[in-house]
Amino acid sequence: MHATSTVHAADGAAPTSVPPISDSKTFSRAFADIKTGFAAKELWGHLGWQDIKQRYRRSVIGPFWITISQGVIALGLGLLYSQLFGMPTSTFLPYISTGFIIWGFISGCLSEGMETFISNEGLIKQLPAPLSVYVLRTVWRQTLMLMHNLIVYVIVIAIFFTSLNHEYSLNTGNCNEGFSGICHPGIGWYSLSAIPGFFMLALNAGWVTLLLGIISTRYRDIPQVISSVIQLLFYLTPIVWPIDQLLAGGARASTSWALPFVHGNPLFHFIQIVRAPLIGQQVSINSWYVVLGITVVGWVLALVAMRNYRSRVSYWV
Repeated sequence: MHATSTVHAADGAAPTSVPPISDSKTFSRAFADIKTGFAAKELWGHLGWQDIKQRYRRSVIGPFWITISQGVIALGLGLLYSQLFGMPTSTFLPYISTGFIIWGFISGCLSEGMETFISNEGLIKQLPAPLSVYVLRTVWRQTLMLMHNLIVYVIVIAIFFTSLNHEYSLNTGNCNEGFSGICHPGIGWYSLSAIPGFFMLALNAGWVTLLLGIISTRYRDIPQVISSVIQLLFYLTPIVWPIDQLLAGGARASTSWALPFVHGNPLFHFIQIVRAPLIGQQVSINSWYVVLGITVVGWVLALVAMRNYRSRVSYWV
């Protein structure tokens, strides 16, 4: 909408037109884009599913290759690291399998989120759709891949359920009398809290994809930098190595000085709010505080970027 007004000069001079005021750089436009994007769920839902089908076109088992590759990696590394860390396979394999599944979603949203507008260049220039449609397409595609990978989780839990349905230790398996390590409560109704945990994860995936997508579209070197950082973050986050070993009673309790760095890693908290309930562990309230705080700050930054640069994305791609 443009507002045009006319100012009448004194002494009978010709009226002067005031330049139209553009409302393209407003938060209302940014919110309207997101609202319209959610309303077009049939569009981004279809596009996300077509991405999965296209990736495995002419394959015999199709998208289930995602599940097989995830299962092979989790099984191989789970067996290897359980021996290296001296931990029971019955508790460590569910830990590393669930961590890999959640990390796959996070790293996918980061890596593909940076390319979300660049890879949709043709549609952006030809289809008059909100930018949020392409963001939702990316997040939905990663969600579908995670749902395929959850089959691995179900199989692993079914095999080792008797080791996780009661109090257990990740380090030794059982919490015997006099045990001084960390005891986890085990799988129960509490495990359903992973559902709101994943909702928060997906909500953050939205602003990450939107913000990084805009920045990467303008500065094409950013994806290369972030790809390197993602690999580093994988090793810094407790995914293949358990934080329990750094706590009291763990085999590496002498390196507990590293705990502040672990808790200062935001990705640890995002993984923990989903992984911990799924394998019968408690989630610290501090993890929820960190996730909620990052969610608010992240969406504020994304909306500011959306307000200022939404109209320029089509010129940058």
